Amino acid sequence: MGLLKKLAGQSAIYGVSSILGKSINFLLVPLYTGYLPKEDLGSFTILYALIAFLNVVFTFGMETSFFRFSTGKGLPPEKVYRNTQSLVCLVALALGLILYLAAAPLADFFDFSGKAHLFQWAALILTIDALMAIPFAKLRLDGRAVTFATVKLANIFLNVGFNILFIVVAFHVVNGDILPDLQPWVNQWYRPNGGVDYIVLANVLANFLILPLVWKLVGTWKFELKASILAPMWQYALPLLFMGLAGVTNEVFSRGLFEYALPENNYPQLSAREAGGVFGANFKLAIIMSLIIQAFKYAGEPFFFQQSENKNNPQLFARVMHWFIIFCSALMVAVAVNLTLIGSLFFQADGYEIALPMVPILLMGYLLLGVYYNLSIWFKITDQTRYSFYITFAGAVVTVLIILTLVPVLGFIGGALSTLGCYLTMVILCYLTGQKYYPIPYQTGKGLSYLGTAFLFSYAGFWLDTGNVAVDFLLQNGVFLVFLILIFFMEKKELYSLFHSIRKRNHAN
Repeated sequence: MGLLKKLAGQSAIYGVSSILGKSINFLLVPLYTGYLPKEDLGSFTILYALIAFLNVVFTFGMETSFFRFSTGKGLPPEKVYRNTQSLVCLVALALGLILYLAAAPLADFFDFSGKAHLFQWAALILTIDALMAIPFAKLRLDGRAVTFATVKLANIFLNVGFNILFIVVAFHVVNGDILPDLQPWVNQWYRPNGGVDYIVLANVLANFLILPLVWKLVGTWKFELKASILAPMWQYALPLLFMGLAGVTNEVFSRGLFEYALPENNYPQLSAREAGGVFGANFKLAIIMSLIIQAFKYAGEPFFFQQSENKNNPQLFARVMHWFIIFCSALMVAVAVNLTLIGSLFFQADGYEIALPMVPILLMGYLLLGVYYNLSIWFKITDQTRYSFYITFAGAVVTVLIILTLVPVLGFIGGALSTLGCYLTMVILCYLTGQKYYPIPYQTGKGLSYLGTAFLFSYAGFWLDTGNVAVDFLLQNGVFLVFLILIFFMEKKELYSLFHSIRKRNHAN
């Protein structure tokens, strides 16, 4: 229980920063939908899908490799850090320069005519992100969760602040609504149709300002490249690079390819790029599940590696999985039953609610991604990372196939099903191979029952509609309450044992 408590504590710190940070970012949804046209949101969706994809290339699996070689290979952690950071910096600067120089043809290829500067700024974002990746990993490995969370939040606050400054404040200054004395100065640089530009520029400035702080907190490092250290790290990381590429295909291609797979006039009131903007905006409503998965990954990855020598780790990993599924299933139902209310609060223009029915599918998809992160520990601690590529490549193939076959037929629902189908495929393959090479006594039957029940309860609550907002709210959250009661009865023995041990410990103290 002590180890679970440690993992829960670390996850809570990462979770608070992720929840607060993503909640603040989530508040940008009404800002974007209120101030920007749907077409701009479509452009934003495509550009950030590309950034997410290339982010994997810029770090090429070295974060996980850094964890592995700093904890279980008998190497001095500081020496591993110096070599890893040196290599990542060198590669990031080279790739960033290439992307910067290729901005014009990329802009033409993705139909961003006259917007080459967006791809130059994307190169800066990717380079700075990579320069901070290993220092952030070191903070996690050193258990400095509070420092990590604080810096991440500072980055988010800066990003959001610049977004508000460029998109809202400057807009109202130019229109003469506020701060009239600043109008001549703002008029010199503000462009009313520069919505996507300002989103990307805000990201560049926030990253640029936070980079020196991250390096200062981690401490100075000496440039060092030793083949004896980096060669085995590269062999370990190479499959993870391909896993990451396949994984990010699963994660972002549904958004990036959506507008290209959608038939013309599939939604008569929307162009393909506008439909992509609606799809991307609704995708953000699943962000709550995504940030919980991210928080768990931040805490879980170093934790699992540190426990890799524990002879009881299979039982520990099974217990972590069990409670992870319970918590995330409850979270899924809580969000899904209130989606109509959440959508009405965050969509500040008409036309976005058309895609709301896809969100419970996305929530389940992200939940399965978290299950996959739990399952994937077997090939990481046994150094069989090649399986990561096979599994995620299969998921990527499923993603693309579903997008190309179901988006033309089902539209938004088809796009969401690509995410669900992908992660379901990865979970099944990872479970089957893992149980063969590194058996872990998961409570598989119970886990499946929770997942299936959560999915049914989510749609049952979402589709409840009496025409009365107050009555709908009570009935929908009544569905969530019933789910919690179900969890209590299924886990009452475990909960009783937990509460008894806590009470006994408090009494002893």
